Amino acid sequence: MALMSASTDMIRTAFQAGLNVFPKALPRAVRHHGSLDPSLGRMGSLEVRLAVTKKDIRRAQKLRYRVFFEEGGAIADARSSLSRRDICPFDRICDHMLVIDHEARSKFGRKKPKVVGTYRLLRQDVADKNGGFYSAQEFDLAPLLARHTDTRFLELGRSCVLPEYRSKRTIELLWRGIASYMQHYRIGAMIGCASFEGTNPLALALPLSFLHHHAMGEGDWSASALPERFVSMDMISKEAIDLRRALDALPTLIRGYLRVGAKFGAGAVVDRQFGTTDVLVILPVAAIEAKYLDHFSPTQRAA
Repeated sequence: MALMSASTDMIRTAFQAGLNVFPKALPRAVRHHGSLDPSLGRMGSLEVRLAVTKKDIRRAQKLRYRVFFEEGGAIADARSSLSRRDICPFDRICDHMLVIDHEARSKFGRKKPKVVGTYRLLRQDVADKNGGFYSAQEFDLAPLLARHTDTRFLELGRSCVLPEYRSKRTIELLWRGIASYMQHYRIGAMIGCASFEGTNPLALALPLSFLHHHAMGEGDWSASALPERFVSMDMISKEAIDLRRALDALPTLIRGYLRVGAKFGAGAVVDRQFGTTDVLVILPVAAIEAKYLDHFSPTQRAA
């Protein structure tokens, strides 16, 4: 009996030792980016990269939940509430860009890289095969797309950054990632919803009127909110707008879009689930000033 017990202990010890020989299985990739390196740039401890695994995507969803639902007060459905993740059907077909702080620490002081920013990217060729763009739920994109059949569109969405990382460096890193992605896929124009906090357009009369009078897309680059969701942005006359106050009232992201040459669609849309008033951003790559294209180009990645 003693001999059998000793043999059993030896077998158990050998088995456990054997387990330690083999490395843990790597997460299975669910996003393949071909010749595009998922790592799109780095500045110090911050890296911008594309999600490759399901875990990567879940980390982006957790960050979005924290920013949109816990900080911003959006209304979560049962699935998102239980998982503490912002889960959207479009996540399945989109690429997800992450900003990761490799020097972040856990609550126990150990180094634990964390996702601090994210963007969601949807190319037109992928959207066409899967029912269209997310922003088509709020804006009539069909005429815009029909006028530019030779242009590859990219939809930007679900952008968010943790409060303590909302700095020029983080935003610049995200834009460098987008520039690399655009160059690789030969994108000709970007679109997407940008949001103001709050669901009362009258409280946003000044910035919305500013966009209407000074940054409205025209001609071939015009688009409009869906008729059933259309909220007029023309609430204050052009002459009565205080430009300085109007610019100060714009969210940082919208000011950034304006700075690089973006225009905006006609009409806003109230999104009650997210507690926001949305506008459509339209940004042809040809409209981006050369100084910004040079600054954000892949050759300028070095920190």
